[in-house]
Amino acid sequence: MPDVSDTAEFLDPDASRAYLRSWKQDVEATAARAQAMAEQLQRLRTTATDDNGLAEVTIDSSGVLLDLKLTDRIHRYGPDAVARAVMSALREARQTAARRAHDIAVETMGADSLSARTTAERMRQQLERPDSAPEAPGDRG
Repeated sequence: MPDVSDTAEFLDPDASRAYLRSWKQDVEATAARAQAMAEQLQRLRTTATDDNGLAEVTIDSSGVLLDLKLTDRIHRYGPDAVARAVMSALREARQTAARRAHDIAVETMGADSLSARTTAERMRQQLERPDSAPEAPGDRG
């Protein structure tokens, strides 16, 4: 972007037009990157399985459960253990989604971008909020 900090340069019509053209191009490029980031985040899907292989969950970028698959192994466990397995897989999926959202923001907006940092932090807070995946009753070990 041309430097117009010098008053004489700023008052020069050609220099001012060049500055405004450059500024407009920067704004348009930033808007295009933000749109690309939003589209990638909208398509984000994350799947995770609990450590015992009882439950597999798939969530969207908001942490909403899209799919739940339970294996036949659940018949060997009580309902509390199955509930803990589902919640464990859900927590893992949300943590993975938060990391992936951060990566998407940095890849599209740049590591130094305030927009990238803000978006990634908000998504992390949304996906990893304490009430997003509460412990099942008796989930203390």
